[in-house]
Amino acid sequence: MSYISVENISKEFKIYHREKGFANIVKSMFARKYSIKKAVENINFSIDKGELVGYVGPNGAGKSTTIKMLSGILIPTSGKITVDGRIPYENRQENAMHIGVVFGQRSQLFWDLPVEDTFDLYRKMYLVDKTKFKRNLEFYTDLLEMKDFIKMPVRQLSLGQKMRANIAIALLHDPEIVYLDEPTIGLDVLAKENIRKFIQEVNKEKKTTVILTTHDMDDIEQICNRLIMIDKGQIIYDGKISDFKKRAEGENVLIVEYGDTDPVDFILTDTRIKLLQEEGKRKWFKYCKTEINTAEVISFVTKDRQVQDILLKEPEIEDIVKKMYRAQQVEVVS
Repeated sequence: MSYISVENISKEFKIYHREKGFANIVKSMFARKYSIKKAVENINFSIDKGELVGYVGPNGAGKSTTIKMLSGILIPTSGKITVDGRIPYENRQENAMHIGVVFGQRSQLFWDLPVEDTFDLYRKMYLVDKTKFKRNLEFYTDLLEMKDFIKMPVRQLSLGQKMRANIAIALLHDPEIVYLDEPTIGLDVLAKENIRKFIQEVNKEKKTTVILTTHDMDDIEQICNRLIMIDKGQIIYDGKISDFKKRAEGENVLIVEYGDTDPVDFILTDTRIKLLQEEGKRKWFKYCKTEINTAEVISFVTKDRQVQDILLKEPEIEDIVKKMYRAQQVEVVS
């Protein structure tokens, strides 16, 4: 049995209409007009304990709705969800004791209190044993490098420090599952890298199951080993990151900077290689790995020529995501 199971889940919302005019306002007191918005429609997936899963989609795709149903905040219109054998929306309090949640734009910290005081409040809220709390506090203080600011009031912290503290709060009670919503939003490159390493370390040390929603595809590629993509309330991909990247193998690009003082332009005789762009001595070549391997491409474009530099650019996951979304939109229109 899967640790997290989502079976044929749908969630609909009633969108009530406001009409102008006194007469319409009176009518709405007795019979309000509304339309149905399908936020999630018949989605299915299962997640094993300890998995690192990226859950992505454009704004309005249904990501947040799914997370809220998994955490017990929302009740599905139809279908069934179980998290470690529990139905989240029927056992909200028990479910809450086993999960941690981080929303990138919403802080769980108290503005005027020192960080360590907020941690102590959450210890009491989750009924965490003092010995266990002390051990976890030391572990996360060290791993997240919070020693320099743990005694400071929250109002004096930088955005990166607040995010680290919020992540620590979500993990102090040793939750089996953590839902992370945009955990690196607004952070600089170094802070993002530290958060990513931390998530991987916690998963490794404590076998914590992580579901990550983000618009930063670098987060997904560096943290997760599985990707679930949702669009218009339906899952359009569920599988390994490596398999997902293979979908764009035709977009491998080799950038060659020739060293000739007066490089001679040439016409490619191998139709498997396409000249994409030229800029002085630099040329961009596009090829598909399923048709020709990289070694053959390099051999062909460098034969009998002086080469100063070579750069291989493999497809980025964000480009593949955009391509899939565009394909979905074209499919819907047609």
